[in-house]
Amino acid sequence: MSTPPQSMTAASATSGPKVAFLDLRSATFELRDRIHAAVLSTVDSGWYLLGDRLAEFERSFASYVGQTACVGVGNGLDALTLSLRALDIGVGDEVIVPSNTYVATWLAVSAVGATLVPVEPDPSTFNLDPQRCAEAMTPRTRAVLPVHLYGQPADLTALWEICRASGARLLEDAAQCHGARWEGKPIGGIDAGACWSFYPGKNLGALGDGGAVTSSDERVVDRLRVLRNYGSRVKYVNEEKGTNSRLDEVHAAVLSVKLEVLDEWNGRRAAIAAAYLEAMASCSWLRLPVVDERSVPVWHVFVVRTADRERFRSHLGGRGVETLVHYPIPPFRQRAYENEFDPAHYPISDLLHSEVLSLPIGPHMSEVDVARVIDAVVSYEP
Repeated sequence: MSTPPQSMTAASATSGPKVAFLDLRSATFELRDRIHAAVLSTVDSGWYLLGDRLAEFERSFASYVGQTACVGVGNGLDALTLSLRALDIGVGDEVIVPSNTYVATWLAVSAVGATLVPVEPDPSTFNLDPQRCAEAMTPRTRAVLPVHLYGQPADLTALWEICRASGARLLEDAAQCHGARWEGKPIGGIDAGACWSFYPGKNLGALGDGGAVTSSDERVVDRLRVLRNYGSRVKYVNEEKGTNSRLDEVHAAVLSVKLEVLDEWNGRRAAIAAAYLEAMASCSWLRLPVVDERSVPVWHVFVVRTADRERFRSHLGGRGVETLVHYPIPPFRQRAYENEFDPAHYPISDLLHSEVLSLPIGPHMSEVDVARVIDAVVSYEP
């Protein structure tokens, strides 16, 4: 998508229906014939779990992210939880997590009985601060679990050095980062692996829940394949207490179709982000995303910051621009973790969660819609 024409008038940019935050219907419609063919072929095959479609997608996605293996599971949370189990992390172990993220990252650590150690982010990138991470390491730290938040890669170079020095494992939450790159290499698991979600709204999304883990650690991969299938590699023979978490054949077939256009669709997102960054640079009251020069982000969401978020959001809504907040409540303030953490220890996260606002971005936004978003933003008077 090119930058909206400069000749577009304010009237043309603000008239018309609401600008949707993300248009999933158009995304599916663009690939309608290919998706229908893939689904019907899977239905006609008569094989719906752990079959050829899943194997094909696992091979393709592993190759795409530069890893030797991919293990499809039921959803992104299962990808995280089962990975921690595959690493034998549990009661008595500490896992460093971002203090600002979606709660799923924390829930996975809680699910295996390990101790959460929240660490504050770099406020410019929103990602886990390596210096604070290093300071939080203890002899009990078994893993560091950064999130590539909003589609912006975390500082894997620094985090990997910290883990190598301590013997901890680096496990990445890549649920928002399909197709991103760090120092020229795809995000895919620099150490233990990368955990993915294929929730429909992701850059690579299924038609329902789905997830995967990519890794080149043979032991982790082998255990994941057992754990996802009731703890069994041979039917009716259960080696350990596993679970039922398998990416089904229909979703795998759809994901294979969408994987073929992922780079193109990420390119469309990048063009929209570039248009936003250029047009909104003069808005001194607005903090725009900061991109580390070592990374290639995929703009899962385009997140800005402003002190009076609700007033700004109301203004955008009045101009027909739909927005979302990722995320309104930090994990340490959720009722699920009530009285377990002192919010006073996480002032950066508290501030970010009170200021962040996600603007519409997606591979099927029209130039008119992009112009309407820009016009609505720059016309705001703080």
